[in-house]
Amino acid sequence: MISTRLTKFFDIDHPIISAPMAFAAGGELAAAVTNAGGLGLIGGAYGEQDWISGAFATAGNTQVGCGFITWNLANALQQSPKLLDDILERQPKAFMLSFGDPADYSTRIKEAGIPLICQVQTLRDAKRCIDLGVDIIVAQGSEAGGHGEGRATMTLVPEVADYISKNSPDTLLCAAGGIADGRGLAAALMLGADGVLVGSRLWASEEAIVHPAMWEAALKSSGDETIRSSVMDIARKLNWPDRYTARVLKNAFTERWHNDVDGLKSHADEQAELWKEAWQTGNMEIANTFVGEATGIINDIQPAANIIDSMVSQAEQSMRIGAQQIS
Repeated sequence: MISTRLTKFFDIDHPIISAPMAFAAGGELAAAVTNAGGLGLIGGAYGEQDWISGAFATAGNTQVGCGFITWNLANALQQSPKLLDDILERQPKAFMLSFGDPADYSTRIKEAGIPLICQVQTLRDAKRCIDLGVDIIVAQGSEAGGHGEGRATMTLVPEVADYISKNSPDTLLCAAGGIADGRGLAAALMLGADGVLVGSRLWASEEAIVHPAMWEAALKSSGDETIRSSVMDIARKLNWPDRYTARVLKNAFTERWHNDVDGLKSHADEQAELWKEAWQTGNMEIANTFVGEATGIINDIQPAANIIDSMVSQAEQSMRIGAQQIS
C-alpha cells in the first residue's frame, strides 16, 4: 500500500483519482474506482442535470465526487439554475473544476465543506488557484487525452510542487497527463506529487461509457497517432477558449480539417450533423476518439478495480527496484 498526503486527506487506500471525463465517467465508473480504494469522480462535463443526477443515482451510496468544465459552468447554470445547489446538497467527496478561473465558485464550494480540486495547465494558473484556497491542484501535462494545453507533465509537476512547497505547503498536488500504469504513478510521486489523476487508462475500463469502436481504435494506436486539435469542438459547436485544444486520435476528419479551420467553420452545420451521427454509430473516421498519448501502453479493456490494483502493484515494485539502485 502506498500512503501519501492524498490518501490521508480523503481516507482512501490508493493515491489515485479518476478523471471526471465528459460523458465517459458516469456513476458506475466513479463508484468502481472508489470501491477499489481510489476516489472516483463523475464527469459533470457540460452540466446536463438529468445525466448528472442519473450518474449519482447509479453510484448509489458509494462516496464519489464530480467535476465540471469551469468556463461552461455559468452557461450550465443559466439552463439549470439549481444545478450547483443540487450537487452541493449531495455532499460529494470532492468537487473538481477544470479549464478556467474558479473564482466565481470556489468560495461557495468551500463554504459547503467540500474539498475543491482544480486542474491547471500552467504555473500561473496554479498560483491563482492556491490564492483562492483550493485544496488540491492537479497539474495536467499535454500528454493527457481530451482538453489541455502545451506544458509537459515531467516539467510542470515539479515546478508546481516547488512552488507549493515554498508558498502553500498544505496544498496537495496531483499529476495528470500520460499516467496509465504503475511506472507513471511512481514517477509522479518522485516528481513531488501526492497522487495522480488518471484519465485514459480508466477510460479504457469496462465501467466507462465508451463506444466499443473507440476502444478498438485506441487499442490499435500508439501515442504517435494522437493530435492536439480544435476541429472536434468546432464540429460540436462548443465554444472552447482558444487556449485549450483536445488530444484525440488522428483520423480522416482531423486530416481534412486540422489545417483548414476556417474551411470547417464555413461548413459547420453540415459537418456538425456528420460528426454527431458518427459519434453515435461509432464511425471513427469522422468522430474523434478522446484519448491521450498513453494509448500506446493501453493493451486491453479491464474492470477498473483490476486496473487500479495493477497500477499500485507495479508502482510499489518500481519504487522498490529504484531503492535497490542506491548504493
